[in-house]
Amino acid sequence: MNSIRVMMVDDEPLIRKVVKMEMNSRGVEIESGDVDGSVMRRVEMVETFGDGPSLLAALETTPPPDYLLVDMEFQGEPTGGLLIARRVHERFPQVRIIIFSGRFDAPLPGEEDRLGRLHDVGRVVMEALALGASAFVSKNAVGGFSIENILRAIACLERGERFYFNYPVMLTLKEAAERYFGIVATHDLGFNLSETERRLLLLEAAGCTASEISNQLGESDKAIQERQKDLSRRLDIVNKSAARVAKAISLGLIAPADVRFLPRQ
Repeated sequence: MNSIRVMMVDDEPLIRKVVKMEMNSRGVEIESGDVDGSVMRRVEMVETFGDGPSLLAALETTPPPDYLLVDMEFQGEPTGGLLIARRVHERFPQVRIIIFSGRFDAPLPGEEDRLGRLHDVGRVVMEALALGASAFVSKNAVGGFSIENILRAIACLERGERFYFNYPVMLTLKEAAERYFGIVATHDLGFNLSETERRLLLLEAAGCTASEISNQLGESDKAIQERQKDLSRRLDIVNKSAARVAKAISLGLIAPADVRFLPRQ
């Protein structure tokens, strides 16, 4: 069975070594495809690169990967990785690009710094998406680098999601969008969440997969999918987990403090 092939470009040799070793030693298998025709495929880091030219040269002679991890802050440039992402997307549009960075996690000392980050994140993430990125994950600068963010992004995209943002990135984007558009959240939804629906949203926010949510709630995968569709309909949004979580937070249905992230394995 074909594996999910991943390549990585990062100017930090230690990060390249750790990610490749940990990803390949785990032998993680991810469900790929839709409900009617899904298969389990192993995630494999096939190669890492320390700069853009060496990556692009390799892509000319070897089959392109399914996913490319690109460090956003590259060789001293805060958004240097975006140039690499653009070049790869132009020449190999079938490669799905995951941008990762630690700039979303570090605590900020004051209000001015926070507002500066919101402006910066809104601009940078939108630029990355325009250049072909499919996902944006953080390096978890506060708690130490975590490979789970990468694996969850791949799992989400393999399930058919068009984009993926892990929790710190999504929350920052939500606040940036609210400030940009002048959105004022209203809590009058005309319905109340059941305890099961609230738990479902918190599990989605924690990064649980559909099967993990099913196990946690003691319901079938199909029943969980129907609940998700119903919530999306009532919230008047597209049927995507990231959209459900962002809308639920903006409307006060769940609180960020109530989210309990999955422990690192």
